[in-house]
Amino acid sequence: MERAERPTWGRYALAGFVALVVATNIAGVFWARLIESSPTALIALSSRNRYLALALGADLPLISYWIIGPARIIVAFLICHMIGRAYRTTALDWFTRYLGVDPSSLDAFQRGFDRASIIVVPFFVGSNLVAALSGVRLMSMVRLLPLLAVGIIARLALIQWLASVFDSQLTAFLEWLQRYSWWAVGASVVLVLAINWRNVRGGPAR
Repeated sequence: MERAERPTWGRYALAGFVALVVATNIAGVFWARLIESSPTALIALSSRNRYLALALGADLPLISYWIIGPARIIVAFLICHMIGRAYRTTALDWFTRYLGVDPSSLDAFQRGFDRASIIVVPFFVGSNLVAALSGVRLMSMVRLLPLLAVGIIARLALIQWLASVFDSQLTAFLEWLQRYSWWAVGASVVLVLAINWRNVRGGPAR
């Protein structure tokens, strides 16, 4: 019954998610090189906190930070939201499989989400599971988008502040990275392959 009700646009959301996963893996492998040559490309590929902070340490223009960073987060969140809206509980099974979340924990999280979505969405603005859950619970865009905006602004402002506080440490790390960037790429290849292998095997041990 659930399959017959799935909208046709759901497959496009899935294709978008696959593209995001590929982009994230590229960033995960080549971040040490991209942070030197094109920090803009790095945060377009992935908006992980560490990449955002390193990009600021590499003198990424603030206008790029505040345009590309939010855009990447919004795209990822909305794609996962649409997957949740289209595939409902099946989508939650996909996401929680890779996170190793047991059913009882997921049920408790869903109940908490319904009661405290006004806090959960902004606080976990980078969470694919929260994004999918917002779609499963059919949260309206009128309610979702303002919460998403608050979370993104708060997150990026905090990272910018921390990057300014630890500017000298970021600079020292980036100088070290210039000497050993290819070693970092090699280590990143191993790490990305290990994470993907774990995900394919069904997530971390419970």
